[in-house]
Amino acid sequence: MKSVFNLKSFLLPYWRPALLALICLVALVFMDLAIPRLVERIIDEGVTAGNRAIVVQTGLLMLAISALSTLISIANNGLSVNVGESVARDMRKALFDKIQSFSFGNLDVLKTGELLVRLNSDTTAFQRLTQVTLRIGTRAPMMMIGSMILMVTTSQKLALVVLPVLLATSAVIVIFIMKAEPLYRVVQTKLDSLNTVLQENVAGARLIKAFVRARHEQQRFGTASDEFTLNSTRVMQITSSMGPALTMCVNIAMVSVAWFGGLDAIRGDLSVGQVVAFTNYLLTTMTPLIMMTMLATIWAGGIASAKRIETVLDTQPLVQDAPDAIELPAPVHGRIVFENVAFHYHGAPGEQVLEGVSFTAEPGQMVAILGATGSGKTTLVNLVPRFYDATGGRVLIDGHDVRSLRQDSLLTHIASVPQETILFSGSVRDNIRYGLPDANDDDVTAAAQAAQAHDFIISLPNGYDTHVEERGVNLSGGQKQRIAIARALLARAQILILDDSTSAVDVDTETRIQDALDARSHGRESGRATRLVVAQRISTVLKADKIIVLDKGRVAAEGTHDSLMRISTIYQEIYATQLGNGLAERAAIMREVRPA
Repeated sequence: MKSVFNLKSFLLPYWRPALLALICLVALVFMDLAIPRLVERIIDEGVTAGNRAIVVQTGLLMLAISALSTLISIANNGLSVNVGESVARDMRKALFDKIQSFSFGNLDVLKTGELLVRLNSDTTAFQRLTQVTLRIGTRAPMMMIGSMILMVTTSQKLALVVLPVLLATSAVIVIFIMKAEPLYRVVQTKLDSLNTVLQENVAGARLIKAFVRARHEQQRFGTASDEFTLNSTRVMQITSSMGPALTMCVNIAMVSVAWFGGLDAIRGDLSVGQVVAFTNYLLTTMTPLIMMTMLATIWAGGIASAKRIETVLDTQPLVQDAPDAIELPAPVHGRIVFENVAFHYHGAPGEQVLEGVSFTAEPGQMVAILGATGSGKTTLVNLVPRFYDATGGRVLIDGHDVRSLRQDSLLTHIASVPQETILFSGSVRDNIRYGLPDANDDDVTAAAQAAQAHDFIISLPNGYDTHVEERGVNLSGGQKQRIAIARALLARAQILILDDSTSAVDVDTETRIQDALDARSHGRESGRATRLVVAQRISTVLKADKIIVLDKGRVAAEGTHDSLMRISTIYQEIYATQLGNGLAERAAIMREVRPA
């Protein structure tokens, strides 16, 4: 239960309706416990004594109590539902806000499928736990305790007869909750895996079909589903076995009361009404126990989910503002310096992705990052906006270590076009002005024109108001990339990071985009943005002010195209591979016709 208490902050804002719900429960318990006493009175003072008035009066009183109990029960249900739904809403928001605060390193560990399960399934389980506790979960033990007290006051002898059965039943329930809670955590973990496979298959449905891997994915999903089913079945089997066992305990207790109570009634030690009242109290005691076996499933699942939710909420972002973090001072010029930078991903300190990287990007320069796949290009540019923190050395912007700057201040001056193009459901216009929601239509159009996206956008059915489907499936790869570039340009940041952002467009379109970027002013006092361009195609970097050649996480060479053609074997090999067989002449022509 420790995790439930650790999440009490979600319950505290609603302590008043929760307390009122519990007060209603207490009232219900007293009313329920009064009924057997009234039945005893009807039998002993009314039926046995032949007093019709007692029977009528007591019967009417029982009807009044039942009516009042119904109204209080409705009030309790409404209050508990309100508290449960409110807690679930706040918990989902807290989880969502926490996920938004995570750095890339956190998201490398906590997978999408796992986070979705925590946001949905786990919060729902905790919501059920809250609601049940404020309703049946609290009422059942109070009814049991109150009934046991009244059983003792009715007949100590009969109470001693059934006490061992009650203790044994209670012990079984406690043991079940303790054993079931870890099993429920395993079930939720298997649900994580199942959800991850499902999410990957929905997102990658076209790729799966293209590579004829449907059968393989069916097997993956089948394996994940079978494991989830196996663990769920194991828990349900344990749960289902509790009901019959407790029913048998109830029957044993009832037979014991009928046997010993009947003998006492024959001897005159107990009245018939007392025996009936004791039997009712026994049922009032045992029924909550049986209910608690069903509730134990909800409790065990809720406690397991609470621990999983707590794990996410307790996770600290790997990238955080320093206590004395400052804003990036204006005006921002965009001078970027890497000083002996090293980096390894979280959890793999022995595998350096970058090591000893040093170079400078002067304000307004285009610095291209070139290298083989896996050489660390994307990792390098991700250190500038602090998507990750360097594990060695420093990254400076205008002389300030990025770790000394507030993240919101830093990101305000950086626009990124990631390797994987992400578009959101909505209009093309809304996607372009995602980073600057108040931008006017003229600015949106200008950004689209610079990104060579305007012509295809106006040819769409509704132009800039055309709806973008989920993940942009109604657009081509090149169209999505150009919209993403327009989105980054509209942000008017002083530092622009393009991570292989033109890989899906043809060379001519890429050339026009680069020309537009060279000529475009981003409206800042310090002039053009400093550009870090990760490239796979060498044609992208021909006119770069500086080219950084990475090889296995180290800077293998640095310079312009002409200088690298003289001094860098790696660059020469890349050039020959991509622009050989007559294409080199075309590249030279392109370099000549493009404005400096």
